[in-house]
Amino acid sequence: MKQFQGKTAVITGAGSGFGLELARLAAVKGMNLVLCDVQQDALDKAVAELKASGVPILAQRVDVAKAEQMQALADAVQQRFGAPHLVFNNAGVGAGGLIWEHTLKDWEWVIGVNLMGVAHGVRLFTPMMLAAAKADPAYEGHIVNTASMAGMLNAPNMGVYNVSKHAVVAMSETLYQDLRLVTDQISASVLCPFFVPTGIHQSERNRPAELSEADAKPTQSQLIGQAMSGKAVTSGKLTAAHVAQLVMDAVEADRFYIFSHPKSLATVQTRLEDVMLQRNPTDPFAGKPELGAQLRAALRATA
Repeated sequence: MKQFQGKTAVITGAGSGFGLELARLAAVKGMNLVLCDVQQDALDKAVAELKASGVPILAQRVDVAKAEQMQALADAVQQRFGAPHLVFNNAGVGAGGLIWEHTLKDWEWVIGVNLMGVAHGVRLFTPMMLAAAKADPAYEGHIVNTASMAGMLNAPNMGVYNVSKHAVVAMSETLYQDLRLVTDQISASVLCPFFVPTGIHQSERNRPAELSEADAKPTQSQLIGQAMSGKAVTSGKLTAAHVAQLVMDAVEADRFYIFSHPKSLATVQTRLEDVMLQRNPTDPFAGKPELGAQLRAALRATA
């Protein structure tokens, strides 16, 4: 995608983190902005800031897990701007703990946002983009789905989150290949960030009441997972703004895989070698045995 001025960008999770930073970059390029987030105050703040850029803005509070809300968003986009040109399916939530300790509501919440939120974006906006491409040979479109390095690896004590992000990688790779079958005008990318300071470790703040366990207390593994995630995310050296620039660069270059920390691909290679050699999964703490020992001791002490 080479032309951005006057084109339309749809961004979920636009109130903070990667979504807000990409919106800032898109505004600089003169794009119409469609901003949605489940947190109304964050969305309002983003809109107030971006209005100063002078670009047209459509803002809508959306829970991406809910099909009817995503349909309403797609309808509003079509009516206001027509088919979008850049779609950033970015909204996501985090959750940790031993995989068998996740409740049904945990699964419904995380899969609903991280996987179905992306699925809704793909199923609703791709047909609009394809129709626009068929009508206009000059039309260019690109879809970016936010996964995670957890979509390339399977770190322990990150159960449902790993599952959701692996599914997003699979969806994105399939989307890329499917688009190649039917058009040369629309492409796709998948973003796989490692630990970057965003608000994902505080995802519970936006968890719907109907998907919360009113009387349930977090298990020891979940408390440990929250603490580890919080420490890792807040200590990340790379900024959300830097990652957003990587996304924009990838869209311009039509590059599918977007990795915030390329050095971490060494562990992906190890995992793929495990598969190719049919060996048991390599200890993820092989390089930091003291961390593995601490985690095992903490979990076994409560077993």
